[in-house]
Amino acid sequence: MTNTFNPVLFAKAIADETRQKIMGLCCCTWLSVNDIVKKVNVSQPTVSHHLAILREADLVQTREEGKQTFYTLNQERVSFCCGQLMIKFAPETKTTEKFVKVISN
Repeated sequence: MTNTFNPVLFAKAIADETRQKIMGLCCCTWLSVNDIVKKVNVSQPTVSHHLAILREADLVQTREEGKQTFYTLNQERVSFCCGQLMIKFAPETKTTEKFVKVISN
């Protein structure tokens, strides 16, 4: 996982409703592109396009099995990005202060 944080890239990646659905589906499980296509009910090229954006933001991890690629949500990255948003845009809140203490230890 890269520790650089680009809030614009992160926001663009999560701004689309289809990408949010894909992220939800891939949470805690590995799914193939075909599995995602069936569950999201959009075309394979559309799913591949959305997965490319999520990969660019490092929000999904991939695993190759033969000719198939499987995807899972990169929960660590999602947490990191959300935490960075808190630090950047809500630095004085109690929740952010608690978060900073946790990550500093």
